[in-house]
Amino acid sequence: MSNCTIIMEFFLMEFSSVRELQVLHAILFLLIYIAALMGNVLTIAAIVTDPHLHRPMYFFLSNLSLLDLGCISVTLPKFIVNSLTGNQSISLHGCAAQIFFFLFFAATEFALLVAMSYDRFVAICLPLHYGVTMTPLRCLWVAVASWVSGLLYSAVHTGNMFRLPFSGSNLIHQFFCDIPHVLKVSSSEIRDTEYILLAMSSTLVLFCFVFLIISYTYIFSTVFRMPSVEGRYKALSTCLPQLIILFLFLLAGMVTVLGPISDTSPVQSLLISMTYTYCLHL
Repeated sequence: MSNCTIIMEFFLMEFSSVRELQVLHAILFLLIYIAALMGNVLTIAAIVTDPHLHRPMYFFLSNLSLLDLGCISVTLPKFIVNSLTGNQSISLHGCAAQIFFFLFFAATEFALLVAMSYDRFVAICLPLHYGVTMTPLRCLWVAVASWVSGLLYSAVHTGNMFRLPFSGSNLIHQFFCDIPHVLKVSSSEIRDTEYILLAMSSTLVLFCFVFLIISYTYIFSTVFRMPSVEGRYKALSTCLPQLIILFLFLLAGMVTVLGPISDTSPVQSLLISMTYTYCLHL
């Protein structure tokens, strides 16, 4: 241990070595962040203030907007400040906080997307049972369960990753702290344990994915059997946006976790995340 240096801070990747490009890049993402911030806030405000939107689908949508607001606020502000100041360092606790809150919001968001899919399944396939099944109290409990599951998921993974001190490289080839790049500079013991945890959580994700496939199969089969064209259009207009959001969410997650960990091309993860954020408000 006397030959090892305990790491207390990391250095994130620069977008460019040219100072002018760094500032321009920071301003661009600041505008994107402000637009996403306003979109989420306006969505939540509209749902809260309009009594006609006090329905399960919009209740889950308001939670989704709140989670998206938290998710982009975990990484983008720090990234923008680093680009403006030219200081790419982040403390060990700051890195742990980024991973914890990012996983927390992302896991909760996935749970809510699954709940929203079930809401659409009941509304389209079992419309006569919708009022009895999706009561306000049950919707509240589903939302609470989603937030708690995200909290537990994040706590387990973050606690495992930072339970031992880092003593290797303190360079992270990414614009923010995420699991693949932090694992790359962690010890082999931490990596082995994290891969086991990821494999266990992947089983649960696979189960949810099968449930989603079955649900949307029933949904689309019911929609295409509707005799009214107006009814088919109304049903598709409520479930297709959720399906697109779910697809983009899973795509961003797969690229982040399963994509190659490159030292020179981390831009794709950030661009996909921002694309998901933008499409969420279309």
